[in-house]
Amino acid sequence: MKLKQVTHSRSGDKGNISNVSVIVYRMEDYEKVKKQVTAEKVKDYFHEIVKGDVVRYELPKIGALNFVMQNALGGGVTKSLTLDRHGKSMSSALMDMEIDMEVDVNDSNY
Repeated sequence: MKLKQVTHSRSGDKGNISNVSVIVYRMEDYEKVKKQVTAEKVKDYFHEIVKGDVVRYELPKIGALNFVMQNALGGGVTKSLTLDRHGKSMSSALMDMEIDMEVDVNDSNY
């Protein structure tokens, strides 16, 4: 399943740093998402874009993970000739990440 089926995202960018959060819709999914969406997996997912470190911060009380990606925007939004070098583009891309998780498709909360 795609990550976006159980989470939504917020993002930001500053200079050459992208900040992407992953927030579960249902708190009971937090530990499953935390186990699968690691800093290493996010770094690998964006290996062609993110040239620096990826650090994950955990926010369990709000069911969120925050990923800070260094050297991720081709020099920065105002320096890159690429039109799509914003944090929000990266958050949308991350929502397409495949995760191994089962949910009850009959549950109206999904």
